[in-house]
Amino acid sequence: MAEVPDLISTLAGWLAEAQRAVAFTGAGISTESGIEDFRSPGGFWTRHQPVWFEDFLNDPEARRSFWRQRREMIPGMLAAKPNAGHRVLASLERRGRLRGVITQNIDELHQRAGSRNVLEIHGTALKVHCLECDKRWPSEEIQIRLEAGEEEFTCDVCGGLLKSMTVSFGQQLTPSVLMEASKWARECDLFIALGSSLVVYPAAEIPAIAKRHRARLVIINRDETPLDSVADLVIHAPIGQTLEVVSRVNSLSE
Repeated sequence: MAEVPDLISTLAGWLAEAQRAVAFTGAGISTESGIEDFRSPGGFWTRHQPVWFEDFLNDPEARRSFWRQRREMIPGMLAAKPNAGHRVLASLERRGRLRGVITQNIDELHQRAGSRNVLEIHGTALKVHCLECDKRWPSEEIQIRLEAGEEEFTCDVCGGLLKSMTVSFGQQLTPSVLMEASKWARECDLFIALGSSLVVYPAAEIPAIAKRHRARLVIINRDETPLDSVADLVIHAPIGQTLEVVSRVNSLSE
């Protein structure tokens, strides 16, 4: 197998050639900002029982459990800062090298780094909305109320239930977002998957769509993924450091 510097040079060259590159990010890019991987051993979902969407709608105690979990989760996300990986992707978009980012993450670190074209497959934890009228609140405002002891939240306009704008277990992904992500995958010529185990569906199908439509598929991840065998390039290295080198090499070729 080629050494990592050679693989990075190859990726930089492909990025320079690409006309419609797309990035796809998972938990691995956020862990480099100090946000835990919820699904890894010892992660959030090994310590807490997930609240399913139907239970949230129908069971007051399930809703209270949901908000207690959010009370623990949100401070770390609010305190986290974009890392080199987020910043490079934002820079590549500004330079016209990247169409945008499809992300499985719910922390808005891409937007905070400056990315403008972001498709959030699993929603965002940093906004809360009414399930009836869609009025929205920043999570900071709800966090203050959580820490004051509130565990029941209803809309001050219509009385509907409030919920963070994440896609919960058993809740349907937003069809328009999934359709747009699939469209990006079909139209791209370079698809870079970063920090994703590529096992959570239907989001994990998106890189496969890109490959089926003849895009080059690049995977940068700490561990092996189910798509490594069909990828054109696989790099097992830290995401931020790798993208910084890719960006420098790519800048020199412009």
